[in-house]
Amino acid sequence: MAETTTSEKTHDALRAAHLYYMQDLTMEAIASELNTSRSSVSRLLKAARETGLVEIQIKSPLDQATRSAAALHDRFGVVAHVVPVPDQISDVDRLERVALSAARTITPYVDSNMVIGVAWGATLSAVSRSLVPRATHNSVVVQLNGAANTRTTGIEYASEILRRFGAAYSAAVQQFPVPAFFDDPATKRALWRESSTKRVLELQSSMDLVVFGVGSRDARVPSHVWSGGYLEKSDQVSLDRDGVVGDVATVFYREDGSSADIAMNARGTGPDLETIRRAPRRVCVVAGEAKVAGVRGALAAGLATDLILDEGTARALLAR
Repeated sequence: MAETTTSEKTHDALRAAHLYYMQDLTMEAIASELNTSRSSVSRLLKAARETGLVEIQIKSPLDQATRSAAALHDRFGVVAHVVPVPDQISDVDRLERVALSAARTITPYVDSNMVIGVAWGATLSAVSRSLVPRATHNSVVVQLNGAANTRTTGIEYASEILRRFGAAYSAAVQQFPVPAFFDDPATKRALWRESSTKRVLELQSSMDLVVFGVGSRDARVPSHVWSGGYLEKSDQVSLDRDGVVGDVATVFYREDGSSADIAMNARGTGPDLETIRRAPRRVCVVAGEAKVAGVRGALAAGLATDLILDEGTARALLAR
């Protein structure tokens, strides 16, 4: 009986959406045709948007966000999605609004038979809470890097992000139960030879879509890697010495995009930058001007094909 009710609601939402968006009927006219109330029509239209039956795109050559997106494409060669956000908004709200837009932008990129690589962190956690469902088959969501440290296994935190992605896209979930950083690079090399680990690494090497944020020490909404007990003081000294400006899935890089000879990368469990670059579509989501150096490094490294960011960060990125 529950399935019938759900099916009927989906049918009604789809019909209401078609009448409203394709036939230009008013909500009053739709309510009359469906023999329901105007408020019920409003709820049906909202459900149609939230469940992915309707996808809304706004394209205007006149607004600042569109001009910034075009400038970012010309300068960095990425498909940019610039989210209009007031300068005076709080950093938490800025992140939430960018994440909501990102969640809706990503959905059309997802299809069946895909391997979807997902990083963890404050940005991806926010994105995962707003994902628009899209049913697929034979798809896999794979964790990009380990999440354990000396204070926590990280399993609960990372697995919840992965679970949301898996549920949204009807995909299997492959966790990566290793530390974020090993104490000794030799331990990492040994574990990377194990067949159970190789299975995850092989999935990562065949990713069709990668979704990630940019870690930064100076972010006003603290980056989880930099603030969650993953880095000791000696680690941060090492990163400063190596000229690091940010990380993607605990792989560190400089502002020119280089990552060679960064000591921490020998201990980190994220995929090397070449593995990320092999994915046909690579979506970077970022909010906040404090992350500009990190974003610039990620773009210099060729890590992103798509960039989703707020207007202020876009302006700062284009300023020099």
